[in-house]
Amino acid sequence: MAGSVSNGLAELGKRGLPEEAAAAAAEPLPEELEPEVAEGIREIVMGRNVHASCFAVKEPDADDEVTGEREATMAGVLARYRRCLIERTKHHLGYPYNLDFDYGALAQLQHFSINNLGDPFIESNYGVHSRQFEVGVLDWFARLWDLEKDEYWGYITNCGTEGNLHGILVGREVFPDGVLYASRESHYSVFKAARMYRMDCVKVETLVSGEIDCTDFGRKLFENKDKPAIINVNIGTTVKGAVDDLDLVIETLEKTGFQNRFYIHCDGALFGLMMPFVKLAPKVSFKKPIGSVSVSGHKFVGCPMPCGVQITRLKHINALASNVEYLASRDATIMGSRNGHAPIFLWYTLNRKGYRGFQKEVQKCLRNAHYLKDRLRNAGISAMLNELSSTVVFERPKDEEFVRRWQLACEGNISHVVVMPSVTINKLDSFLNELVEKRVTWYQEGICQSPCIAGDVGQHNCLCTMHKV
Repeated sequence: MAGSVSNGLAELGKRGLPEEAAAAAAEPLPEELEPEVAEGIREIVMGRNVHASCFAVKEPDADDEVTGEREATMAGVLARYRRCLIERTKHHLGYPYNLDFDYGALAQLQHFSINNLGDPFIESNYGVHSRQFEVGVLDWFARLWDLEKDEYWGYITNCGTEGNLHGILVGREVFPDGVLYASRESHYSVFKAARMYRMDCVKVETLVSGEIDCTDFGRKLFENKDKPAIINVNIGTTVKGAVDDLDLVIETLEKTGFQNRFYIHCDGALFGLMMPFVKLAPKVSFKKPIGSVSVSGHKFVGCPMPCGVQITRLKHINALASNVEYLASRDATIMGSRNGHAPIFLWYTLNRKGYRGFQKEVQKCLRNAHYLKDRLRNAGISAMLNELSSTVVFERPKDEEFVRRWQLACEGNISHVVVMPSVTINKLDSFLNELVEKRVTWYQEGICQSPCIAGDVGQHNCLCTMHKV
């Protein structure tokens, strides 16, 4: 792929398209079509039925090499798709992805098939890899979490879920008969891991903030006191952005008699990278008795493809590793082939921003999150913001078209906006103004009232007619 690798916010039309492509670019994309125009629509269970309006793959005509018609058509489709991405990026608020990036300098590497198969620390026979970048990134994160070079092992994963799958697998290998404990508000990948590994899994209740309820945790530990404990600790829950109290989790384990019989995996998908730069925030550190930490690279860092970082203690990894003659390496990862481009993108960003750059971005996100929460509440909208979070939780909008337009993540009666470095005050103002305007029609006085979400955010954060002071 030649040219700039960027977030697509540049204006279209910098490079001219053939006439055929320009005409095709004017046609609507599948998501711009009304579902009724597509044939063979399947039943829609959740979201929209993409299969009803997909981009079909068709065989080239016999004379296509001469006419170039197919190339022009594909160019038009891609131009329309890019136009759609630009528009959807303008209304992206509900998911924790940093869309503020420009990797134009790395475009020259898109011509290579870079594959980091096998162990990051052992070079295989396959020479087109980026292990030098991968290990540099891993060293940076090991320093961040207080683990010496000769004491850690890790790799760049293909997504945040893979980090959780690996961390829980390491815990299961350290304690084969261990019981997995996770709060009800843990990411779905944690429970996916339990199903995949056929592990006994205990769901622990949460506080209204979304944090794990350590009183309930202690009770459930006692019910399985004869078996070791494998615990998933959330450094930012998916919906509310709640940070589990790691020190209290460790204290609960020790008080319940689990000294040296537990393994803690920290799911820090988003806030695992933000928390080290929040003043007075509790520290996630391998100086504490934790076993692994994972973060996503496509969230706060802003990598353009899904990826993540998984760090664990070197002493644990031999239980997983096996030699692979075919690779002339060993393997202790979940996946075989791994994206060799992702470590380069991560390395590039870490070098450009450094610790101070990330600290500035964290402070900006927290300021903007407080701005959003305050404006919501001033408009009479129930809203909650956890102390260590940039995830603003509020009442679910009544109109599902509005939800789709702003790409909001919803659960039950609540929704949220995740304030990332790419979310500006102007973007928040556009969202707020539109939301306030829509609510006038949704909740006409005497006809319909806004929902009560006290059970989700606490009575002090709920501004329904029953709890409004």
